[in-house]
Amino acid sequence: MSSNKRITTTVIQERKVAGKAITMLTAYDFSMAKFLDDAGVDMLLVGDSLGNVVLGYDSTLPVTMEDMIHHGKAVCRGAKRAMVVVDMPFMSYQVSTEQAVANAGRIMKETGAQAVKLEGGQEVADAVKAIVRAGIPVVGHLGLTPQSVHSLGGFKVQGKEEKGAQKLLDDAKLLEESGAFAVVLECVPALLAQKVTDSIAIPTIGIGAGVYCDGQVLVTNDLLGLFPGFTPKFVKQYANLHTQLAQAIAEYRKEVEERAFPGAEHSFKISDEVLEKLY
Repeated sequence: MSSNKRITTTVIQERKVAGKAITMLTAYDFSMAKFLDDAGVDMLLVGDSLGNVVLGYDSTLPVTMEDMIHHGKAVCRGAKRAMVVVDMPFMSYQVSTEQAVANAGRIMKETGAQAVKLEGGQEVADAVKAIVRAGIPVVGHLGLTPQSVHSLGGFKVQGKEEKGAQKLLDDAKLLEESGAFAVVLECVPALLAQKVTDSIAIPTIGIGAGVYCDGQVLVTNDLLGLFPGFTPKFVKQYANLHTQLAQAIAEYRKEVEERAFPGAEHSFKISDEVLEKLY
């Protein structure tokens, strides 16, 4: 496969067989999508986490179909090689199978994405089957599912007890049977994620699920250290761009206030002859 050839569901599934790790990061706009695409990231997730990261909500629940489509379009314009997966937002697939298929189809038609992602196991199995039957690739999402944060009792590790661990394993198998081509495991004990990974033929992509998954995903803004304050345990900050940005902006403000910027090198000229003719 050439380096600029589009990543497909077949390629992602072949990575599991070959034991080659899958890389996935979130993207919400054209510029970041192009940057990640050029860097060789396999999959770009237009996550409903944009509710927190971009739109300033306290959760993902207020995010709408229009929000996801708007940002999905931008990401697809920037990604030429990476597979783009768009999250189906809260209440866009839970009401009925027909609603799920219609909204998944709308996302695919209007954004140009290559797949959709939805949260849940047994509860959404029929929707997954129907969406796949319509020819739309589906990524599942188990463990800590942010759209169900209230029923889960908050943001905490899932599957630590026998009942929850068994349900997660059963749900992963059911998602595979329903036609999902990959599944995200979020905030799951590493050894449970390993058991799930070894028990299904489709790739697992972990976020806070340890090293044994077939791939990893992080929120790009977390990875780059763009936000100060709380950082989840499972996030590794590969840069501290918040500090760099704050310093750059402070320097800009200072130079403007002192009239040190713009300098002559940033300005355009006009001849004295033209100026003299003005009245």
